Amino acid sequence: MTRLNKLLLALTVMSASIAAHADTTSNFAGLSFGQTSDKIKKSHALNDNLDHPNATGAIDGNNTYGVRLGQQNSQGRYYATYDNVSGSHNGVKLRQENLLGSYDLFYPVGGSTKLFGGATAGLTKLTQESPGFSRDSDIGYAVGGQFGVLQQVSQNTSVELGYRYLRSNASTEMSERGGSKQGSLDLTSSAQTYLSANYYF
Repeated sequence: MTRLNKLLLALTVMSASIAAHADTTSNFAGLSFGQTSDKIKKSHALNDNLDHPNATGAIDGNNTYGVRLGQQNSQGRYYATYDNVSGSHNGVKLRQENLLGSYDLFYPVGGSTKLFGGATAGLTKLTQESPGFSRDSDIGYAVGGQFGVLQQVSQNTSVELGYRYLRSNASTEMSERGGSKQGSLDLTSSAQTYLSANYYF
């Protein structure tokens, strides 16, 4: 009987522990809006053939839209994000899509306010859609980090302001339609400032 009581007690404690953990972990989904700026490296051939086009200006402070889904507890959170940004400048039109996994740690600074910082890794797709050129795209890695401030608005909602920096190796070519290759564009890094609204369920 004593062993049975100990077993029951152990099961009760374990169940309470699991329940307490479940209570402190919440799923969440969110929408984000921000601005992204890219650093684009051009090949020597592209500079020679197209007279040094400003490819970096194609995505320079352009509007970025994203969605996210993840889990959060009192110590931190992990989540997946998809975001999309596009733009054009001086005949160069580019689109960047990110599919990322992130983990943040929290540092409370008030009852409902937390600072956060963490790491991100995933994939970046760079697509060249310039007028007069054949469409081309490439998928490369993305790795970096983010930090910001998270404000709990209610039990089920929060808003955050953040900054994310990513390094990437996505590359795309510029070839005239029906003509020869003019050169290549390499996405080396991107920076994004964003505002996100999150809902917990």
